[in-house]
Amino acid sequence: MQDETMLSTPVDVLNYALTLEHLEYAFYRDGLETFGADAFSAAGYAANVFEYFGRIRDDEKEHVDTLIQVITSLGGEPVAESSYDFGYTDLAGFLGVAMVLENTGVSAYQGAAKYLIGENELLTAALTIHGVEARHASYLNGLQGESPFPDAFNPTLTPDDVLAAAGPFIVS
Repeated sequence: MQDETMLSTPVDVLNYALTLEHLEYAFYRDGLETFGADAFSAAGYAANVFEYFGRIRDDEKEHVDTLIQVITSLGGEPVAESSYDFGYTDLAGFLGVAMVLENTGVSAYQGAAKYLIGENELLTAALTIHGVEARHASYLNGLQGESPFPDAFNPTLTPDDVLAAAGPFIVS
């Protein structure tokens, strides 16, 4: 993950977003392999909850693929997926981390938008991903018994704030 001083070009900002999307996609990919539909059912969740998590995973994969394509089209080198340790040991822990990641992602995109002012196509693309991340966060907040709309305004996170929240999950 990059600190705020490293976000000087559109490719830098997109790689920052790609770092988060790699993290989220790997989280859902690996978590849903660990906790299948039976685990969700045994925990008392309706069958559609596991399906929705699959849709979130698929959205994150599309975000990764799109960001890689845009970075490459701009002549940049996309960052690679890292190794992660999300620290969960059960389904409840998995759900808690999911909520943290999605809420961080929403605020990270909001904070990164200022670096894309003047880059209309890129800003539009980032904001469309931001909207989906907000929907993911809202769903996960509600699933965890938290308010799906906790504030009138989303908090805006700086890259350093995002690093503090998401960095502990990145092993290498």
